[in-house]
Amino acid sequence: MRTEEHAPVIALAGNPNVGKSTVFNALTGSRQHTGNWSGKTVSNAYGTMHCGSTRLTLVDLPGTYSLRARSAEEQAARDFLASGEADMTILVADATCLERNLILILQALELTSRAVLCLNLMDEARKKHIRIDTHALERELGIPVVPCAARRGRGLPQLTGTVCRALEQRRPSPVAAIRYPDIIENAVQRSGLSRTEALEALVRQPPSGMTSEQIDDMITAAAALRAEEITLTCVRMPETACTRDRQLDRILLSRRWGMPLMLLLLAMVFYITLSGANAPSDWLGEHLLSLSAPLAAVLSAIGLPPFAVSLLTDGLWRVLATVVSVMLPPMAIFFPLFTLLEDAGYLPRVAFQLDHAFQKAHACGKQSLSMCLGAKWMRS
Repeated sequence: MRTEEHAPVIALAGNPNVGKSTVFNALTGSRQHTGNWSGKTVSNAYGTMHCGSTRLTLVDLPGTYSLRARSAEEQAARDFLASGEADMTILVADATCLERNLILILQALELTSRAVLCLNLMDEARKKHIRIDTHALERELGIPVVPCAARRGRGLPQLTGTVCRALEQRRPSPVAAIRYPDIIENAVQRSGLSRTEALEALVRQPPSGMTSEQIDDMITAAAALRAEEITLTCVRMPETACTRDRQLDRILLSRRWGMPLMLLLLAMVFYITLSGANAPSDWLGEHLLSLSAPLAAVLSAIGLPPFAVSLLTDGLWRVLATVVSVMLPPMAIFFPLFTLLEDAGYLPRVAFQLDHAFQKAHACGKQSLSMCLGAKWMRS
């Protein structure tokens, strides 16, 4: 491993809502909260973890469902992994829906072969009676697999130890490869480029008789097919495992009830925020502004001229007290409520439900979430 002056860099990648930020916070001891909706800065969060006496730099990449670089978060995650800056990558997956997560994992393994899979939410998988053969999964992917329940702190010491041992290995072991159709595989072999670069070049300049969209669909379908094959080999899931989620989706995403329920729920959040903030705002404003007179007396006692006292008390202090009393209570109520909706998985459903309508305005459904934030502050 590198010396202390050149700390090894560990990238943290995964789908949204798989507990990636929880893993990041647990390993670094920070309180980072990330999101990938439009309006939120798409950037990497940095923290520090330790492997014995060696300091490691942990980089939390934006959550994304693929690395096809169709959006800002996909581009940011892909660019960092492709840059080679990371000495190791921790791929975080949701054990309750591994097949969907494997698409991103397989795409990431085409960019970097030095990786460890953190199989998070194992406690939730056990509740749903989902069984995952981690040894078979290691054989299929060619990388170490560590079962975890990050919210409960389970498996994190093993994850750290696995990352440390993987960093000490000089040569990465062969990893799973996505099997593309012959027309794509032959073009990749003839190009003389790396696999990832050849695929990107093929999308930009497709073979005659095909379009870029067709090539891109074939590449994505091949990854999905390989993910399905691995899942059938390694995962045993009862038919009733996702029954509750499907029942909720039938209601929350239905044509009849989806939109009214969404408007009602967001209206309740705004109502609780605005009505609940009135009393603490009045209390803060009253007590903070009541300090103006004592503050003016203290400033006069130390010999400040009257114009300076007025500037600091009637100007600076009153403005600061007003801003704090007006802004702090709504923020303290709204953001925890919004975080609960995100952690419960409802905000992605909102984005999915509104995506079709937003696409007509050349936008995407995720922008509805930033519009909710903007609407909230306009009402404050």
